[in-house]
Amino acid sequence: MKILFYGTASYDKDSFEKALVKYPDVKIDFTETNLDPMTAVLARGYDAVCAFVNADAGAMTLEILAGFGVKLVLMRCAGFDAVNVPMAKELGITVTRVPAYSPEAIAEHAMGLALCANRRIHKGYIRVRENDFSLNGLVGETLHGKTAGIIGTGRIGAALCRICKGFGMTVLGSDLYPNQKLVDEEHVVDEYVDYDELYRRSDLISLHAFLNAESYHMINDDSIAKMKDGVIFVNTGRGALVDTEALIRGIRSGKIGAAGLDVYEEENANVYQNREDQIMMHSVTARLCSFPNVVMTSHQAFFTREALGQIADVTLQNAVAYANGTDFVPKSVVC
Repeated sequence: MKILFYGTASYDKDSFEKALVKYPDVKIDFTETNLDPMTAVLARGYDAVCAFVNADAGAMTLEILAGFGVKLVLMRCAGFDAVNVPMAKELGITVTRVPAYSPEAIAEHAMGLALCANRRIHKGYIRVRENDFSLNGLVGETLHGKTAGIIGTGRIGAALCRICKGFGMTVLGSDLYPNQKLVDEEHVVDEYVDYDELYRRSDLISLHAFLNAESYHMINDDSIAKMKDGVIFVNTGRGALVDTEALIRGIRSGKIGAAGLDVYEEENANVYQNREDQIMMHSVTARLCSFPNVVMTSHQAFFTREALGQIADVTLQNAVAYANGTDFVPKSVVC
């Protein structure tokens, strides 16, 4: 099995080279170039390609890959929004993903964003570096005794429920498929409620829902209007779960008192790119960064050594399974 890895950073190379020790029949070449229709030609002579969440595996890219005999696309992430799945099926291309990697890492980052935005830790850090030790404008809310609303209680959402419970919070869950064990056995969710009740009662809201046609822009003007004044809002799920313009209006009105965002609608052009010498014209990212009560990171929530190791191992397991005609890692096959 010969694989071309697109969009490779130093940490990708390190983690996959460590994992390769267990898979001697797999050969990997790395390129910093991201996967798109222009770069798909680099895959000539390879059995498979590996890409990340910010790739462009649309119809044209897949057609070019198929023309070179590539029959396997390994997504080294949980999401596969970047892949035109119907076209992959039509072309006979197998697409796999990493269904779960260190959910605790993402949950910990979500709470970190909530704390930083709420207590203005980022602003306080900058002030102290400038020898400004004043506290004006840095007041936040105590989380102990407050209510956390977790939308989506899969592995990541459940991990955040445990963290919130450790903070002494009441925890509300909202999910199309509630995990009653979190209520009855773990006692980390106090009750499951519908979205409207969660919006109404929660002091902190964190998104961990899947992105699909029904959940697209589930956070919008109407849903924000139902939230408490000054709510702490966190999104480490998918950017398109939130109508960004509505979010900005909510921040400006004071309805949203603090926001921590690891994902956002405009992120694809920015994720993992250094654009510090560029002027971002008409950018919602720049507008969000201008607010003192908003903290943004660049799709960083997963980024721990443990998660990188698991991503590498599952991705290579799937490559070997495809080559040998054996079972893939459970829940990893997209098509």
